[in-house]
Order: sequence, then structure tokens, then C-alpha cells
Amino acid sequence: MTTALHIQTTALPIALWTFASAWLCQLAAVEGQAWATFPGKDGPGKGKQVVFVVGDDEYRSEEGMPLLARILAERHGFDCTVLFAINKVTGVIDTDTLDNIPGLEALDHADLMVMFTRFRALPDAQMKHIIDFCDSGHGIIGLRTATHAFNFGAGESAYRKYGFNSHEAGWEGGWGRQVLGETWVAHWGDHGRQSTRGLFSPGAASSPLLRGIADGEIWVTTDVYQVSLPLPPGTTPLVLGQVLAGMKPDDAPAAARGSIDKNAPMMPVAWTRTYTGPSGRPSRVFTTTMGGGMAGRPDWDCEALRRLLVNAVYWGVGLEDAIPAKAEVAPVGANGFKRGVRPQDVRP
Repeated sequence: MTTALHIQTTALPIALWTFASAWLCQLAAVEGQAWATFPGKDGPGKGKQVVFVVGDDEYRSEEGMPLLARILAERHGFDCTVLFAINKVTGVIDTDTLDNIPGLEALDHADLMVMFTRFRALPDAQMKHIIDFCDSGHGIIGLRTATHAFNFGAGESAYRKYGFNSHEAGWEGGWGRQVLGETWVAHWGDHGRQSTRGLFSPGAASSPLLRGIADGEIWVTTDVYQVSLPLPPGTTPLVLGQVLAGMKPDDAPAAARGSIDKNAPMMPVAWTRTYTGPSGRPSRVFTTTMGGGMAGRPDWDCEALRRLLVNAVYWGVGLEDAIPAKAEVAPVGANGFKRGVRPQDVRP
């Protein structure tokens, strides 16, 4: 049975999640408008347009991304639009719908795209807006499963080379590898059993993206993803993922098992790079394999991770000099989350 949204309000045990779905108040009440808009208030991001492309069926991006959008809009001034996977029959937000994310035309006027999708098979007309944006020279952020954002299977598509398992010459690894810097490889930590502590990569402490964050302060319940080392040329690791023995922030690093030591080497879990498309216009790219919601404690509970993502948005639109010494990232609003919502039926 298709499930429109994974978690009911009563299933959100952490205080932060009382804020996580305040976005429902922002969803448009206009019939047929299947996206959320968050107008920017005062702040350094005033006038900058950020578009979130959301559609994963595992890590609750449909909940976490609106939380981040509202922080960016109300605390930092960015105009934010969140696009969802929408069931074409019922009109509800449906993470199991792999071939429909309405409103991608918003990318035509965006300054930055935040991608959090997993194995989508979007029609050519929708994919065109994403790929055209990637050739625009504007900023790109990819979270967690964005490394394997697309999967076109055996079907016909003009965009098949962007699939996560592409073997086309020059597009090996698809959109994830060629644009973000990596595609899906494997879980490195033990999924659901080993959490992640973020340690600064050597030489990265002075990066503006890490401003206001202490080394080791990032802790998330999602496990470390394996990446192919070294990362592509021109890619700069920012945070390394120390695999912990359990699911608590004070757990010890996972011990080696025989010849296998998951912390030697540590895998990068956040990095920056430049992507240049056919137009020759370079885009700033930030990627993190953190950012999911699982194990009763979503990554969004981590203030330091929220700050990293807010800092990345500033950097992605060229505002790194305006990144605050310690960006305000407290959630905004109150809980209104419910399952099976049709966006146009939600009222302020």
C-alpha cells in the first residue's frame, strides 16, 4: 500500500520534531499548487531564491527539508520553495511516487537548488529543468540519497545517463558522481546500528562552511556511506565520518574487526567541489551524506548539522563573507504534521 508520509505526529518523540512540520501552515491553499513557499524575511539572504527538490522514500526528506527552508526564510531572509513527490491520482505528498515532482519550473529562476531525492525516474519535461539548472552556474546542494538521485531502469529517457548506475563514457556514476562527486556505493557503517560523529578533515577548520561549529560537534544517527577514494579531482573534504559503535553521541568509535577497520580510513561525509556543465559556467557544489531521519532521532536534531547546512546555503549563493559567527538555526513554528495531506487542502 502506498504511504503518503511515513511518520505520524504521535510517532515523533524528540522535542525538535514538534517544530518539524510547521511547514504545513505554509503549503499553498490554491487548488493544484503542490508545493510550499516560504517568503524570506529580513536577512543577508534577502532576494535569493532557494528551491528544494524533495522525494525520497527512506529518510523523511519531506519533513526535514521544509524545516530547513523555514529556518532559512525566517532567520536568514532567503525565499524558499519546497517541491514534493506528489501522487498523480490523489494529489497527496507521496514519497513512493517516483515519477512526479511538480513545480520544477521554479528552478528556472533559482539561485540555489537543494536536492534530496532517491532513485527518481522523472519524465523528461521535469528532468530538463533540473539539468538546465545544473548548467546555469548557480549553487547546488546534495543531501544523503542525492548521490543516487535518479534511476531510470530500462525505460526510455533522454536523461538516462544521469541515473546512479550509468556507465556512459564521461557520465560514469551518473548525476551523483559527475555533479555531486559520488554515486551510491554502499553503507560503510552498520545501517541502523552505528551512528556517525563528524570530525573536521585535515586543513578544513578554517572553511567558512564550518563557521560556528566545533570539531566533533556534529553527531547523527544515519550511518556513514562508503565513497570511492580518492574523491574526484577538485573535491575538498570538509567533514570525515567517524563510525561509532552504537547509536548514542557518546559511544566509542567502532572497533576494528580483524583486518577491517571502518575508521581507517574515515570516509568523507561532507565536501565541496565545482561542477561545470556544457555552458562553461561553474557551479559551487556542497554534498553531505548526512541528513536523514531514522532510529527515532533524526539528524535534524543536531544543531551543528543544521548550522552546516545553513552555512552551505550562504556559500552556495556566494555569500560566504556574510555567514554569521554562529548562525541562528533554531526551528521555527509549531507542529502541524499529519499523514496523507493534499497540499492545497492545508490552511494557515
